[in-house]
Amino acid sequence: MADFDFGEGLRKVFLAGVGALATTVEKGQEIVDDLVKKGELTVEQGKALNTELKRKAEEVKEEHEARADQAE
Repeated sequence: MADFDFGEGLRKVFLAGVGALATTVEKGQEIVDDLVKKGELTVEQGKALNTELKRKAEEVKEEHEARADQAE
């Protein structure tokens, strides 16, 4: 049976989560941009929403990094 390095497994899960988060943020930005183009949001509202998406994503990333550090 192969040895399982818990730390390495945790790192891979963390990196997968960061990748999923980045993809979600990108998709969210695309949706906001589309709403601005359609006139359903103003440019200023779109910018504010994109900024908020990035801020929230950074918060989540930092929380997960802290949890990963504690688990090591």
